Amino acid sequence: MVREEKQLNGDEKEPVENTGEIKEKEGMEKMEENAQQPSGTAELERKLQEKEEELKKCQDKVLRLAAELENFKKRVEREKLEHMKYALEEFAKELLPFLDNLERALDSARETRDLEKLVEGIDLTLSGYFKTLEKFGLKAFAAEGHRFDPNYHEALSVEESQDVEDNMVLKELLKGYTLHERVLRPALVVVSKKNKKDSGQTQ
Repeated sequence: MVREEKQLNGDEKEPVENTGEIKEKEGMEKMEENAQQPSGTAELERKLQEKEEELKKCQDKVLRLAAELENFKKRVEREKLEHMKYALEEFAKELLPFLDNLERALDSARETRDLEKLVEGIDLTLSGYFKTLEKFGLKAFAAEGHRFDPNYHEALSVEESQDVEDNMVLKELLKGYTLHERVLRPALVVVSKKNKKDSGQTQ
């Protein structure tokens, strides 16, 4: 009896899982994996949609800023043209009295035939006119007796002279002007040149 029990105990084996149960278990795991996979994809799609919406907002913002910049440029250009159009308004108002004075001087000269008064009136008007120009930064500069400077003078002709050095302004044919220290119009001048015979003797 004892041997039989031992034999029976020896024949006993650990329980082995059934093949069907293993397959069933693997199937369940795959189902769980498949169940989890769609949720991960949905999360990625949601994030992608959010980024696309953010990108669209950024694009709209860029387009809006570009439109605002274009409108700003157009407004500045309009204001610039407007400013240029009426920039001389104050200057023109300052000149109107001198035109009135010249017209009155001419009318008076026609009536009285007094040339002396006409000259006097024009002289006074011209003096006030130059003062007004200077107030706006427009000034005449002297040229005669100064050394020729191509930045300020334009030579119309050259004259030989024994008494004057080379490149000196002998005559001023047309007055030159500066506007705020910048040459507005160079003076039209005649420039000196040493006489060749005289220069040969001095050498």
